[in-house]
Amino acid sequence: MIGKASGAGKAAIMSRRPRIAVIGTGGTFAMQARHRFDWVEYSESGVILGIDHLLTTMGELAPHIDIVPIGFRALGSTGIVPADWLALSLLITSTIDQDPSLDGIVITHGTATLEETAWFLDLTLALDIPVIVTGAQRPANTEGSDACVNLRAALAAACAPALRGLGVLVVMDNVVLPARDATKVSSFELAAFEAPGFGPLARIDAQGQVALRRLPVRPAGRLPITDLAGVASLPRVDVVLSYAGADRIVIDALVAAGTRGIISAGLPPGRAGNGGRAALVDAVARGVIVVQSTRAARGTVPMQRFLSVDGILAGGDLSPQKLRIVLMLALTRASDPDVVQQMLLAY
Repeated sequence: MIGKASGAGKAAIMSRRPRIAVIGTGGTFAMQARHRFDWVEYSESGVILGIDHLLTTMGELAPHIDIVPIGFRALGSTGIVPADWLALSLLITSTIDQDPSLDGIVITHGTATLEETAWFLDLTLALDIPVIVTGAQRPANTEGSDACVNLRAALAAACAPALRGLGVLVVMDNVVLPARDATKVSSFELAAFEAPGFGPLARIDAQGQVALRRLPVRPAGRLPITDLAGVASLPRVDVVLSYAGADRIVIDALVAAGTRGIISAGLPPGRAGNGGRAALVDAVARGVIVVQSTRAARGTVPMQRFLSVDGILAGGDLSPQKLRIVLMLALTRASDPDVVQQMLLAY
């Protein structure tokens, strides 16, 4: 029979310091600017610092937390490729396997592709502890930098019991967003990320307390879309933007290059321009999976007759760049369009 914890046992549990792993991947967060107001072209310095160095220079961000620094790769996020996503997801899994006492994971990342990395991780990790992705709009050695502030908020989120089991989250400017909905909406403003049409899950106050506002639309017990253990690489999937006067040249070139899938970022409410539609139909005939999306910020593309007639799948309400990631992972498991369609709308 298991009895209640003793007073000493309870005290020990309550006094235990949270252990949070911080994985550094580079980006603005790790870059060294050339001068104190170098907010735009700071990457020209060519200096990207390791996470150990950054944590040392930032001082005591959270004295009540045991921070475990883990280096990954020194990357600008414009250079992130699918192979980096695979490696990062496997690193996180192995880190937890080797140190199950960890209470959360924080990943520092460049903001240009932060939302894509966060969504890939959300689709491939099966962890109950919080996994938080954060970044910075201004390097740590510039005036008004948000690097320390965002890392402090990310650490607070990683420790928050209310955020357990909610998947991978993005923390920027003291706002907590689900990976599925988070997107970058500004090039240089500190409040650079939003969840259009949904709003934040939580906010983090000046004392580092997490106030939950809503729960993400995330099926309970959702499993990862694929097991990465046997995945050496991801299939090529491309995004094609529709605009006035667009023709079929880009689509034909991608098919010739061997793309496995095409996300058509169509004109709102979700239709390819006339110049590209015939090329998409031809791509389907050649075995390419084509998914119709929309370039609208709050758009959705449901299943419709005009799509099914052409053999084109519906992308639902995911953004084109996030649909691409779902399709890449789906294609590691299935090639039947009906099965892929079900997977696309499930996530």
